[in-house]
Amino acid sequence: MTVRDTIVVVTGGASGIGRAIAERFVREGARVVVVVDRDEGVHDVARQIGGRAYIADVGVEDQLGRVVQQLLSEYGAIDLFCSNAGIGGGRGGIDTAQDDWQRIWQVNVMAHIYAARAVVPAMLSAGRGYLLQTASAAGLLTQIGSAPYAVTKHAAVAFAEWLAVTYGDQGIKVSCLCPQGVRTPMLDGAPAAVRGLLGESALDPETVADAVIAGLADERFLILPHPEVAEYFRRKADDYDRWIRGMRRLQQRIAGDAPNRSA
Repeated sequence: MTVRDTIVVVTGGASGIGRAIAERFVREGARVVVVVDRDEGVHDVARQIGGRAYIADVGVEDQLGRVVQQLLSEYGAIDLFCSNAGIGGGRGGIDTAQDDWQRIWQVNVMAHIYAARAVVPAMLSAGRGYLLQTASAAGLLTQIGSAPYAVTKHAAVAFAEWLAVTYGDQGIKVSCLCPQGVRTPMLDGAPAAVRGLLGESALDPETVADAVIAGLADERFLILPHPEVAEYFRRKADDYDRWIRGMRRLQQRIAGDAPNRSA
């Protein structure tokens, strides 16, 4: 897919990866770039790129649906929908509060489902369309110390797979973006141990945007800005038990370094 002359929607567009890919889509010649976020900063992004802004919480189906319906009524189609919004889970396991589980589930999983419910019917009618789902390397591997993040990102990858299998022969293409550490407010707000683990290899959002453009051009399902993630994923598949043992050792090392990392 080439972005030139397309109608593109990017959720989570006020900062981080969403902002970077929205800016890049404009440079690539998109006809209209719509940025959606619950943060008022989305208006500043839209002004800077010459796009359009909508305030909406993508974890609330009615809010996202209204945005999509308004755009469809104006433009007749959405060529590329980037379901990018996501939140971190912080630290937590089986003790994570129900409300915390529900909030991250709504944004990291249900928002992808709400987006697909809103845009897929029109794409099927047109016989074409593209869905870019932002998940995480945690959706292929895991996230040490955060069950909610690991679980919801695995679910996001699974839903993207399902979309690709179910609609791929009906003109709808799907890519799943799975970066590792990216220099965004989400990483800045992560626990010190996670920042220490991912910080050295963290990429700028603009580098992730480069990978998105390349992945869309090749129409690849998995877009991996960190090439090493592919190797980790292969090792996991080759010997799952060995991989789990290795992750346990990494968890122990992180736990042992935690006081120093926090200092």
